Amino acid sequence: MKKVLVIGSAVCDVVMEVDHLPSRSEDINFYRQKMSLGGCAFNVCDCLRHFGVPFIPFLPVGRGMYGSFVRERLAARGIVSACPPPDGENGCCYCLVEPDGERTFLCYRGAEYLFEEEWLSRLDESPDAEQIGCVYVCGLEMEEETGESIVRYLERHREYGVFFAPSARICQIAPERMERMLELRPVLHLNEEEALRFTHCEAIREAGEALSARTHNTVLVTRGRHGCLIFDPENGSCTQVDAFPAEDGGDAIGAGDSHIGSVIALLQKGYAMRDAVRGANRVAAAVAGVQGALLSDERFEKLSFRFTVCGGGTVNSDNDGEMGRTFF
Repeated sequence: MKKVLVIGSAVCDVVMEVDHLPSRSEDINFYRQKMSLGGCAFNVCDCLRHFGVPFIPFLPVGRGMYGSFVRERLAARGIVSACPPPDGENGCCYCLVEPDGERTFLCYRGAEYLFEEEWLSRLDESPDAEQIGCVYVCGLEMEEETGESIVRYLERHREYGVFFAPSARICQIAPERMERMLELRPVLHLNEEEALRFTHCEAIREAGEALSARTHNTVLVTRGRHGCLIFDPENGSCTQVDAFPAEDGGDAIGAGDSHIGSVIALLQKGYAMRDAVRGANRVAAAVAGVQGALLSDERFEKLSFRFTVCGGGTVNSDNDGEMGRTFF
C-alpha cells in the first residue's frame, strides 16, 4: 500500500464550553476548559493511524508554549513530522462550544500554517517520495501566501491523487491559487454551506454538479445529520449516503476531518467510494459524540459494524461481536 502524504497543521485546541456566543461588548463566563491536540491535518493523520493506513505527516511544529504542547502530544501518539521545524511560534485554536455541540473557532495562526519551498523540495529528494500515492491538503494552508509552495509541489507531482478539503475559509483562498488547485482534479471534500457559498448556487445539487464538472472528479458534500452527498462526474449521479446518529454530549470539533480521513483510509484499503463514505459517516458520528476532535483507540475499536452487499446496494448491519479493525 502506498502512503498518504498529509500536508497541513497540528495545533493546540483550547476548548471552552459556553452557554452562548458573546455579542459585542458582552461579558460571558465559560464553565469548562481543556487543551487538546488538534488541527485538520493532524486529525486526518490520527484517523489514518486508527485504520492502520501508512502515512507521512508533513506538519510544521514551531516554537513556544503551544509548539511544545503539540510536539509532546504528537510524540505520545508515535507521530513524527517529516517537515523541518520552523523558526516561528505555533499558534492555537480557541474552540467555543455551545450546549448543542456546535463549535465556533477563533484561530491564532502561527508557524504551523506556513510552508517553505525548500522543505517540499527536500521531500522530493528523500526516500519518502517513492512511497507517496496520494496527498491530503487543507484549505487553511492554501489561504496563506506560502500556499504557493504547496501548489507548485502538487503541480510537479500530477501522478499523486489529491484530496482537498478547502474548509470554511474557502472564499479567502486567492482565486488564481484556487483555480490551480481545481486544475489538479482533486477529490473535493466540503460541507453544504461551503459548497453553496463558493459556487453562488441556490441548491446543493446544482453546486455539487458544478464543482464535479469543474474538477472532473468526485465531490463529497457533508450535511451533518443528513449524511453525505457523492457527486460522480462519470455518470452525473448524486448519491445520498445516510448519516449515523451521534451520541449526546459531544461536539462537532474534528467531525469533518475524521470524515475525510476515513474516506481516504477506506479507499486505500480498496473499498468503493460509497462504502468508504458510509464508513466515514460512522466514524464522524462517533467523533461528534465525544468532546474534542479525537477518538481514543478503545472507542475506535468499538466501532464494530459491517455492510452486506445485496443486489447492487448495501444494507447496514450492526454487529456486537468481535470485529477488530474489520469494518465491512
